[in-house]
Amino acid sequence: MATMGKSHTWVRAQRRPKKALFLSSPIGLGHARRDVAVAHELRRIHPDLQIEWLAQHPVTRVLADAGEPVHPASAFLANESAHIEDESADHDLHAFQAIRRMDEILVNNFMVFNDVVDETYYDLVIGDEAWDVDYFLHENPELKRFAFAWMTDFVGWLPMPAGGDAEAELTADYNAEMIEQRARYRRLRDRSVFVGNPDDIVEASFGPGLPRIREWTEENYDFAGYVTGFTPPSEEERAAVRAGLGIRPGELLCVVTVGGSGVGGALLRRVMDAVPVARRMLPGLRFLVVTGPRIDPASMPRRRAASVRGFVPDLYRTLAACDVALVQGGLTTCMELAAARRPFVYVPLENHFEQNLHVRHRLERYGAGTCMRYAEAVDPDALAAALVAEASREVHYRPVETNGAAHAAELLGELI
Repeated sequence: MATMGKSHTWVRAQRRPKKALFLSSPIGLGHARRDVAVAHELRRIHPDLQIEWLAQHPVTRVLADAGEPVHPASAFLANESAHIEDESADHDLHAFQAIRRMDEILVNNFMVFNDVVDETYYDLVIGDEAWDVDYFLHENPELKRFAFAWMTDFVGWLPMPAGGDAEAELTADYNAEMIEQRARYRRLRDRSVFVGNPDDIVEASFGPGLPRIREWTEENYDFAGYVTGFTPPSEEERAAVRAGLGIRPGELLCVVTVGGSGVGGALLRRVMDAVPVARRMLPGLRFLVVTGPRIDPASMPRRRAASVRGFVPDLYRTLAACDVALVQGGLTTCMELAAARRPFVYVPLENHFEQNLHVRHRLERYGAGTCMRYAEAVDPDALAAALVAEASREVHYRPVETNGAAHAAELLGELI
């Protein structure tokens, strides 16, 4: 009887539904879009998998539309996007320094995470640029009691020229600490997934005396390919979206969006100043300005032939329907436009190392978009001229793969 009892216990344990906890960076909406796509593919591989999300705004806005369950403890997370907005001014965000000054937020959020995994057993924790969890687990490896997968679309802190020698030394120090953590606790990450391909990695070193970024990443990561989370819409679908927006035959649509972090208000206002100029140059041009979930549409000035909206679900469909776009320079939005083969101008945030170095390198590899400095975009005539010129450009982008989410899910699913 004792043996039979043990057998029944073992069978019940084997039938326990598998659980995963997904952590998605709230700095922008790109992580959330791709993570939802990966979660859908994970459930296809493991139909009984239960996925919960420890997330904060604006990620929760995307999750709500996708019907994804958000863990109640998410209410105790300190908001990273609000900190990033406080650190930005007039389209300038010194991203590396902003993250350096986020320690209190990261400590708080790791403690929330630790309470959650204390109360509930998860077979797998997935951290998409969840810097707090990755760092503090490496510092406290005894707290790891689950399979842990790390996802990112860039590797390496890089200094911006404005930071001078001091920032170059600091970024190298941060990189050296990360490399040392990985060497000392090799098994802490059960899988490191790069969202992209080896050629997407910048040709630079981590710092003096440190490895080359690409070589080190190839040795330490698996590559999922880029994750769009969608198949580019057909011409019929594009036409339906345009009709729904009231775009008539012969009219051109310019979509303007600055992502979900809330730091793009200054650029949106510059675009509004350029609308009348652009329409004089190209009378059939109409504008759809998407402020995202953290900028109040009512705060935008009004212009003829320019509609303003807040959060737009499945924004990639609207982007795919445009004739030209102007965007901030975040990776996801730019790659959605590249996948849809739409001409676009992107204006990276000043001093944002990822947008100016990592993202720009990737876009140049795809031959996608035209980069414009914010100092140039401040001039309405220059901004209007750039948009009109881009609208007439014939694109020849490198194709963007559509199976990245499935490939990422296969890599993660092996851990369950």
